[in-house]
Amino acid sequence: MSSEVWDPFGTLHGALWIGGGQWAGKSTVARLLATRYGLTAYHYDYHDARAHNDRRIARRARLGEPISDPDPDTVWVNTSPQEMADEILAGFPTRFEWTLDDLRALVSGRPIIAEGWGLRPELVAPIIDSPRRMIVMLPSEEFRRRQLRELPRAATIDHPVSDPDRAQRNRLARDRLVADEAARSARRLGIRVLEVDGSDDAEAVADIVADHFGCRLVPSNR
Repeated sequence: MSSEVWDPFGTLHGALWIGGGQWAGKSTVARLLATRYGLTAYHYDYHDARAHNDRRIARRARLGEPISDPDPDTVWVNTSPQEMADEILAGFPTRFEWTLDDLRALVSGRPIIAEGWGLRPELVAPIIDSPRRMIVMLPSEEFRRRQLRELPRAATIDHPVSDPDRAQRNRLARDRLVADEAARSARRLGIRVLEVDGSDDAEAVADIVADHFGCRLVPSNR
């Protein structure tokens, strides 16, 4: 699958990738593997909400588009889940290029492990030399409901909207659509899809992911 992508330090081609749906435990698994194996973990959501947002604003200005975000009701209440999903999916390629820029600046004696819902199988596939360098984690519906009960950040929309219940329903429906598309893309490309249903704890799920990455992981001498 690997192709010619500018990779001055070999970081991209040596990376391990965890993509998938929201609330599947990707960040937790990446942190656990980073600790076990002495890896550097890259959390897509953290960068996307900070430096990448500045780049989005600069890009809008360069293209002559409105710089400010639409009002929260337009984004979360008055847009259908399918429209929301389509917009997210259309924006992922540009956001992925910014992620690659972040990763190019990192040098490590061990693989970088990058996780996040924006790490789409169809975007990662041209970089990796084997489908075993990526895994796609998806929450089962039951596990998604559990995350909504237990994670405050999952249970509510963090924006002032006129109809919080509708906004939350729209967000959850959007997330299902985006996750389903990640699964379809992964299966088409021969990349493993792991459904997380809550029957295993985080350590056990990390074991499964570590086994998938196989010999690319060497235990850290702690």
